[in-house]
Amino acid sequence: MTTIQWRPAVNALTTPSSCKMLFLPRNVVNTAELAARMAAELPNYSAEEMRTILTTRNKVVRQSLINGEQVTEENCFTYSLSFTAKLNSADDAPPPVEQCLQVRVHASPPFVAEVRHAAKLERLSRDKKLPLINTVEDTLLKLDNVLNPDGVLRLTGEDLYFDTEKSTGECVIAGTESGSTVQSRVNLVSNSAIMLMPEIPAQAHPWNNEYTIAVTTHYTEHGTPRTGIYELMLRTPLTLSNFDHPNPPEVGILTGSAASPYVTATGGSVSADTTLRIQVLQDLQEERLLFSLLDMKKGGAEGTELAVTQNGEYTLSGFAGSALSSLAIRVNNYSDLWEMIRNSYGGRLVDVLDVKVA
Repeated sequence: MTTIQWRPAVNALTTPSSCKMLFLPRNVVNTAELAARMAAELPNYSAEEMRTILTTRNKVVRQSLINGEQVTEENCFTYSLSFTAKLNSADDAPPPVEQCLQVRVHASPPFVAEVRHAAKLERLSRDKKLPLINTVEDTLLKLDNVLNPDGVLRLTGEDLYFDTEKSTGECVIAGTESGSTVQSRVNLVSNSAIMLMPEIPAQAHPWNNEYTIAVTTHYTEHGTPRTGIYELMLRTPLTLSNFDHPNPPEVGILTGSAASPYVTATGGSVSADTTLRIQVLQDLQEERLLFSLLDMKKGGAEGTELAVTQNGEYTLSGFAGSALSSLAIRVNNYSDLWEMIRNSYGGRLVDVLDVKVA
């Protein structure tokens, strides 16, 4: 019987130190694979017909939500709407829809109970040989966890080797919203390191710049494939254009796979093209998020921290020597941003911003 694989991982958010159970997916089932599996269950339908049915189903669910309805699939999933908005009085006008309206998907208790009843867990320890990715660095920017389309990505770890010519393994970059690409421009593969020129799959929206990276290999000729998934997310740089214009295009930033951006860059003051970083730290003690602008060097210059506790408009100050003296942002979904930083980023989220004056 197939098992659900997990392994212990250090939980950096607890004091004293503790461990959490880290789920290790065996595979990512996309729409095409899901349609093929459904066709296997219902042989009177082709995989293409099943894919059309899935697409139509999603369209109907989406339109039902637009109509202000809740969709409940008995003993399965519930799709509903919610709002993230603060009104000073009952007569206040609500914020724009793109800032306050959220879509929620919840699994029903019977569905969860069925999964739990049939599930068998398999603990993977370091005693079982498994590709282990310790660090991922863009060698051009010299920054960890940055997926730069113009750079070379270096992975370090243990038991990473696979033979590209004999097809004994692969390295895959996958978007958290959609898309995955097997990497073909691999320059170096050894047990302790992989270097590659990244091929980055497109995702639905520009702000969906979050990716995972995984290595799969066979350690023996007839052995089962073993997959190691890097525990942290990779993020591609985001471009902010026409920033010398009074009303530059708004750009979604600091978001994962969501259909609308958690934070939007709305403007600022810039004297020349520049590249810098925006950082968000999670202050658990004070229950707030701390935003700041950083230069492109580890431990380099940093702008003044700005504490944020709710949705709204904010302005971040630049740092000494930066061509960007201020950056205006709008926090659209504080609660989901908080949860993403806590659950997926260990309390620290950083985006690279490529700011253009024209």
